[in-house]
Amino acid sequence: MKVEQISRHIYSLHTWMVIPLRVWVVVEEDGVTLIDAGIPFMAKGILSFIDRLHAGPLKRILLTHGHSDHVGAVKRIRENTLVPVYAHSIEIPYLEGKQAYPRRKKPEVTVTPGVVQPLAADECGVLEGVAGLKPYLTPGHSPGHVIYYHEEDQVVLAGDLFTSKAGKLHRPMPMFTADMAQALKSSVILRELQPVHLEVCHGKPVKRPAEHLDEYLQATAQAHSLPGSVWQ
Repeated sequence: MKVEQISRHIYSLHTWMVIPLRVWVVVEEDGVTLIDAGIPFMAKGILSFIDRLHAGPLKRILLTHGHSDHVGAVKRIRENTLVPVYAHSIEIPYLEGKQAYPRRKKPEVTVTPGVVQPLAADECGVLEGVAGLKPYLTPGHSPGHVIYYHEEDQVVLAGDLFTSKAGKLHRPMPMFTADMAQALKSSVILRELQPVHLEVCHGKPVKRPAEHLDEYLQATAQAHSLPGSVWQ
């Protein structure tokens, strides 16, 4: 597993299993936060890297969503250190196997029921910040998909909201995306955030991704025969 420091507070840990696969470690004063947990064999490398950082203990795991390639190491990590795990409340019934993900034939338990807690939100449902990160609900790839924006570093950890190709935004993998039109609507959050750096799980980083957004929206809508107004 390779490690790359992508900003002052954030490290990307990546491996390859047919396709690229990334998780992220965020270092703040109170310790370390892991964003997504990859696949099971990554657990040892993740924990070893956090130990080598000497930046404090692992405090929490934040999930972008509950697909198996994003939660696979949760069980082994928690066997070593019993940290809390968080996802959007919308996502929890799917990852616990109480509901089947859209376009899936049957439910699948990807995390043991009761392990994942809902991300904190205010009375209007707006997600609260945690560990220097601001979560945003970005449904489409999955019903409760979330991205995390590190405001100080101006970095978006985008999970599977996008993939990337030739240094630009590219559509999430269609066969695993519940609702491509909704994913396009969610992607417009980049106009608001204007990050300098965007990380995706399956692909390389994208610099100043908002500059590529219009091209991305048009190309993806055309590829899926969606109306150009779908993201309005």
